[in-house]
Amino acid sequence: MARHTNRLVQNSARGFTLVELLVVIAIIGMLIALLLPAVQAARETARRSSCTNNLHQIGIGLQNYCNACGRLPPGGVELRIGASGAQKRNLAWSVFLLPHIEQAPLYEKLDLNKPFDDPANEEAAAVVIEIYVCPSSRRGRKLSQGRGPTDYGGINGTRFVNRNNPPNGTMLYDKWLDTAHIRDGMSNTLAVAEASGWPDGQWINARNVFDVAENINYTPRPGRMIENEIQSEHPDGANGLFCDGSVRYMNENMDQNTLAAICTRAQGDIVKSF
Repeated sequence: MARHTNRLVQNSARGFTLVELLVVIAIIGMLIALLLPAVQAARETARRSSCTNNLHQIGIGLQNYCNACGRLPPGGVELRIGASGAQKRNLAWSVFLLPHIEQAPLYEKLDLNKPFDDPANEEAAAVVIEIYVCPSSRRGRKLSQGRGPTDYGGINGTRFVNRNNPPNGTMLYDKWLDTAHIRDGMSNTLAVAEASGWPDGQWINARNVFDVAENINYTPRPGRMIENEIQSEHPDGANGLFCDGSVRYMNENMDQNTLAAICTRAQGDIVKSF
């Protein structure tokens, strides 16, 4: 009887062999490898949804601005070009939206009679505004040249049509458009789109607009970009805010003619579904 009991104790204390342990580790590794893409995809879906909400909030700000002022904000005022324009204010559309996106106290701290990079505006310009930052952006909340970043730019127009001269979009320098100027239809015309990774992506900086000359790109290429283009860090495309307040996802394989059509305000384009 004692021998039988000892044998049971020995068998129960046996534990895993090395081979069994390696098999368990391999199975766990396979499960992690299978689950990780799903987890990453779920996280990106949540980030993209948050980005969409940011643009919805910007759209509400644009509508509130229109209701208050009777027109859209300018793409910027007193654009600075070269050293000769060092005294120009160079203030962006996203500055004028501040009172309409629950940022009135920050707006009041700015001295709009002075340039965007004047010391008087340094402290306010360094504030990070959450709805101007895409959650998928690798730059994130990091300041850009000491100023609050933005991953969204206004649509000045596209070079696909008349080389954007005169500008054919909705966000023009030193000009305020009203809805009557958007003759292609509010739901067919972009107002704002993503611009992730753009070095001059600062919400106070008037260079925060698009002069669209390339198709949408979903992998930022700051080393190649000589100016702002529509791009994001979401898979396969970028979000865009239309003048009617709707937000749509624009695939990187979008037909160039369709992209040109939604970037212009009054070309008489028929916009195909995308």
